[in-house]
Amino acid sequence: MLLLPSANRVYADASARLALAELEILSQAIPASGIGAIGTATIGGVPYVTFEAPALDDRSTAFLPNLSAGYALFETRGELLKPVPLQPFDHYDDDLITIQKYQGKTNEQFTKLLLNVTVLSSAFATDMLSRKLAVLDPLCGRGTTLNQALTYGFDATGVDLDRKDFEAYGTFIKTWLKRKRVKHHCEYDGPVRRDGKVVARRLRISMAASKDAYKSGATQLLDVVNADTTRAAEFVRPSTVDVLATDAPYGVQHGSRTTAQGLARRPLDLLAAAVPVWAALVRPGGAMGIAWNTLVARREDIASILADSGLRPAEDPPYQAFRHRVDQAIVRDIIIGRKPEQAVRL
Repeated sequence: MLLLPSANRVYADASARLALAELEILSQAIPASGIGAIGTATIGGVPYVTFEAPALDDRSTAFLPNLSAGYALFETRGELLKPVPLQPFDHYDDDLITIQKYQGKTNEQFTKLLLNVTVLSSAFATDMLSRKLAVLDPLCGRGTTLNQALTYGFDATGVDLDRKDFEAYGTFIKTWLKRKRVKHHCEYDGPVRRDGKVVARRLRISMAASKDAYKSGATQLLDVVNADTTRAAEFVRPSTVDVLATDAPYGVQHGSRTTAQGLARRPLDLLAAAVPVWAALVRPGGAMGIAWNTLVARREDIASILADSGLRPAEDPPYQAFRHRVDQAIVRDIIIGRKPEQAVRL
């Protein structure tokens, strides 16, 4: 697998190691693929991620194109490389994800990695091929995770406290849909009132990648709420989210939530308050993926919060390999919590 070039030099230096871990998790989630002997090699002076497989069936070739760092895939024939045709899941043009540029935006390649690993860690990994998954980002910012979920054909729900980010994303997505002539309908765009008071703002859009899909009712739902993430249960029904993927505040320039003293910047405090709320929204068999800055919160502390919320932290070797440097103040990692499937009563 030839790795995707990255404009972010620091991320590019870590991409091969991150790709190995992602591929390991894919091989665990889809054991029938027979993918094994995962490693790296330099061919013609170019680095590649390598693996062995008895054969790549339709299911394997459906998942491989969506690896976050994958650029092209080749089969080795002696000293020659034979291209393997790949068809990504993508329902929309990639500028849905790449066109937005703003300070503090998470690397799009990493966002895709986080979503992929979370989906592959759930009981619904193979469902990616047959149904829409429901994705929630409860700290959605300007919607990079939401856009990646939409690109995959999933339903996407986001919650964020920052009014400016909410409005900026709303302006972007409505403009993008019109410019791309994507068939859509704005179901709601305005304040949410309860007992005569405005408690939030909400944007709900139904869309489809083709006119035929829209006419047949095969639409996707984008639902974004401007509210404190600890109130997410007021806007998302319990046990309806297949996967929850979010990039927690890094405690550097991103605030997490408001307090009486102003904008809080302690991610661990935010997670302690919010994860129990988020966990109730995830359906049994689902998974929660959180990216965070390890310089401001320890992995074991977040794992404890997940466990106390009824989730099982994934601590297999591949899940320990996502730690990487972003800059001098941020060393980022991923932690996954799985929600146990309901026991079958006999």
